[in-house]
Amino acid sequence: MFYAYKGSWKRIATIVSATINNYMRSQNSFMKRVILITGTPCVGKTTTAKQLVAKLGAEYINLTDFAKSNNLTLGEDKERNTIIINEEAMQEKIGETIDASPNANIVIDGHYASAVTPTNYVALVFVLRRNPKELKQFMEKCGYTGSKMWENLQAEILDVCLGEAVEVHAGRVCELDVTGKTVEEVVGWILQVLEKRRDCLVGSVDWLGTLEQEGILDEYLKT
Repeated sequence: MFYAYKGSWKRIATIVSATINNYMRSQNSFMKRVILITGTPCVGKTTTAKQLVAKLGAEYINLTDFAKSNNLTLGEDKERNTIIINEEAMQEKIGETIDASPNANIVIDGHYASAVTPTNYVALVFVLRRNPKELKQFMEKCGYTGSKMWENLQAEILDVCLGEAVEVHAGRVCELDVTGKTVEEVVGWILQVLEKRRDCLVGSVDWLGTLEQEGILDEYLKT
């Protein structure tokens, strides 16, 4: 004979419901293709992401706008003129947004996309790279000056975004040198990878070696 103590069925029902919800959320993540477009500021993430979204009919998430519209900021770094993100809260909100999306394809754009997108949702991470000489010109056009510009250039030279992507999403990271390429060419390359007509590769870019060979590395690594 089975003896149930008071409230046991309620607790069992709660556990079963939570288990089903977790299972459904896990299954839902496998049904969606979440693509991250990341890289150093001014490398071309947003223009690339928006054109990719148009090609795929995907949902688009720009992390800067997403943080502001969902109150996921902790303040502002006035010295660098950037907002400070609540990473834990953003991870949770991104997961909820992906779960709620009716779209099978979701493109997330931001230089810290690798850090704040839950890894179980991510299909592929595309890290855009640009030669620091060309990137410097792009940054100057966008109004970057002084320490903010040099810090970001050094981050590109030292593979900061690539390293973060590989650390968090190993095996799903593709590196693309976009130097001198049009947005159409970049998006075409990404689509070929998504369609498995092109390999997803990492390790092809070496700005340290390139700038050293040209004799200008010290100029870019100045403090």
